[in-house]
Amino acid sequence: MSHRNARLTVFGRRLLVERVCSGRPVAHVAAETGVSRPTAHKWVRRWREEGDAGLHDRSSRPHRTPHRTRAVVEARVCDLRHSRKLGPARIGPVLGLPASTVHRILTRHGLNRLAWLDRPTGTVIRRYERERPGELIHADEKVTTCAGFLTRAAAFFHAHGITRIERVLTDNAWAYRKGLAWKATPAELGATGKPTRPYRPQTNGKVERFNRTLLDEWAYLQPYTTNEQRTAALDTFLHTYNYHRGHTALGGKPPITRVNNPASQYT
Repeated sequence: MSHRNARLTVFGRRLLVERVCSGRPVAHVAAETGVSRPTAHKWVRRWREEGDAGLHDRSSRPHRTPHRTRAVVEARVCDLRHSRKLGPARIGPVLGLPASTVHRILTRHGLNRLAWLDRPTGTVIRRYERERPGELIHADEKVTTCAGFLTRAAAFFHAHGITRIERVLTDNAWAYRKGLAWKATPAELGATGKPTRPYRPQTNGKVERFNRTLLDEWAYLQPYTTNEQRTAALDTFLHTYNYHRGHTALGGKPPITRVNNPASQYT
């Protein structure tokens, strides 16, 4: 397809060739069609060499790209995308490539959007559909569930040398605003509960980004055959996330570098 500002369509090029072949000067035909003489000569030459097929657009891609990333490196980029669901900022340091180069490679192979990948298998798709009811369920947000999670989180922090929780930031779900069991849990921990302000990405954006990381690098990283297998993999993910995974917001350092009193057995 010709670009939107092209002077000649395929029909116009064929008309140009017909007028030149009828014996009219190329310069006159070029002026009538609004193109230069070299352009008119080009289409006539292509028609004589290739026939009507030569009047169609060709790819502007060069025949050789000597500076293009080697195929073996591109394959490695795609493999990391499929297997670990990493983005350009994470793949780049692993392979010693700029993030912009990794992004171009992913775009070239149709892997630039994680939403197009089946998370467990890495297969490129645009949607998912389960075969039968009950095959896939999502966790609830009941009051007791939320309260139990906070209790377990506090125990986890305590085991890592963080013995005091001062504030708990939540969204504005009913369980946090009205649930009596939830309101009692922060009080038992000596903490105050605070809902986030609506449309405040500085606060709720962080947990949304973490939830997405959980999905990409743990929950949907690979197919799990049992809940126990998936739960066991969570410990490995959390250790990697906190102690080894670089974060662009921290200058490429892991979160543990921002904790001033980590328990020695976990460093």
